[in-house]
Amino acid sequence: MFALRLRMMLLTALLFAIMYAVIAMISARMGISNFSFYLILSIVMMLIQYMIGPKIVEWSMKVKYVKENEYPDLHRMVKELAIRAKLPVPRIGIAQVAVPNAFAFGRSVKDGRICVTEGILNLLKENELRAVLGHEMSHIKNRDMLTITLLSVIPMILYRIAWQFMFYNRRDRDSGSNAVLIGMAAFLFYFLTNLLVLYASRIREYFADKGSIDLGSRPADLASALYKLVYGSAVMPKEAIKDVEGMKAFFANDPSRAMNELRDLRSLDLDKSGTIEASELLALQTKTVRLGFGDKLMELMSTHPNMLKRIKRLSEWKIS
Repeated sequence: MFALRLRMMLLTALLFAIMYAVIAMISARMGISNFSFYLILSIVMMLIQYMIGPKIVEWSMKVKYVKENEYPDLHRMVKELAIRAKLPVPRIGIAQVAVPNAFAFGRSVKDGRICVTEGILNLLKENELRAVLGHEMSHIKNRDMLTITLLSVIPMILYRIAWQFMFYNRRDRDSGSNAVLIGMAAFLFYFLTNLLVLYASRIREYFADKGSIDLGSRPADLASALYKLVYGSAVMPKEAIKDVEGMKAFFANDPSRAMNELRDLRSLDLDKSGTIEASELLALQTKTVRLGFGDKLMELMSTHPNMLKRIKRLSEWKIS
């Protein structure tokens, strides 16, 4: 875990360094010393995203918050995890979505919300569902919502800068040339920082997996749950997957990659039981996971780690 934490710290520092470098480059090129406009713009957009983000998630995922008497088992598991994580009990909701998954969101630890989709409730056993809920509780504990919101503003602002300067309304040829060059450089940095934010998102998924184990879930239970979520997404109609495409960064796994991931995961299910047993997870411990070029490229552009790599990492962790 120390290596993951170090990567996250270095990554955050690199993203802010790139942002500073772009602003310095624009100042030098344009002879402008005050770039408070971009600073104010970034802060305003971040605050807007921070304030209205939960409402957008609720609306997009058709979230209905439920009472304890409606879903007593779900409330019991979330409460137990919150006590173990030493957190306030999050609001609990059901997303009226067929794709099996779960997600956490909110503005802060005190404002945390954990939701499951309708599709997950009849798919997982209780210990598997608890492992997924532990994963989501760990996202709240790690303040991942705030971290990703802060980091994702950087490529957003760089995109705005690139757009403004590449289509600079110019009279003077030299200043126009400068503007286009700045715009092209900003667009290049936008693409790079976007990849870095995706990498940060993948790191947080590993943290949340480890957090679920630290909250008492068995690695095999989380591995089985992820396997079933992949299978459940793979058999969904394409239209159902498209409906949740914009929200997949919040999910426990990426449903749009399910068909590709299922092929690899089936090889782990040695007895073809539809689950990944502790003995099967143990067998993975001694194996080396090698990804093809296509899988590496797909992972590079994804918010989630390659599922085979992720379950391989689970095989190396012990229950707390």
